[in-house]
Amino acid sequence: MAAFPSIVTGALAALLLTGCAAMTPPVDVTRFHNAEIAPIIPGSVHIQPNFPDQDDSRSIEYMTYSAALLRELQRVGFTEARDNPDNSEYVVRYTIDRAVLTAGGTRSPVSVGVGGSTGSYGSGVGLGIGINLSGPPKDRIATELSVRIAHRANGNVVWEGRASIEAKQGSPASQPGLAASKLAEALFKDFPGVSGTTITVP
Repeated sequence: MAAFPSIVTGALAALLLTGCAAMTPPVDVTRFHNAEIAPIIPGSVHIQPNFPDQDDSRSIEYMTYSAALLRELQRVGFTEARDNPDNSEYVVRYTIDRAVLTAGGTRSPVSVGVGGSTGSYGSGVGLGIGINLSGPPKDRIATELSVRIAHRANGNVVWEGRASIEAKQGSPASQPGLAASKLAEALFKDFPGVSGTTITVP
């Protein structure tokens, strides 16, 4: 009987994660490549942020995105160049941009990368007819993940894509961990995808 509580706990955790995933908003994804002319042959990869010299490039948030990207790359056939990253066949560079969209519909003039802090740059307070007991609408966090896969030998980009999501500030989908998983999964859905076409992934 000792194992029963742990089984229940595990089941509840799985249900909570499923619930969070179900509540996440859709992701807009755009990819570009020439796979029809030159098929992309999966090989070893080394993943790094676009700005590896920044102090926050080794932050937990960056590592979260790197892990999410590696998981999806492995799913579509790539391998991690763990022993000697400098000898990988491909270099995967990515950029994360986060911005605040006020409840009034304006975009914050400040976009911050992962590792920085985000805040509300507008009051988000509006007046309507009658009394609104739900409180002022919340600002939204816009997160965009941009990825490029290039041959290490010659630097030629073989695939690039971007995925973006908007979520209410403070909601699970606005948190880096869930956003990283959702964006990476959507970005590599049906890899390499249709070039030049924007799709919406639920």
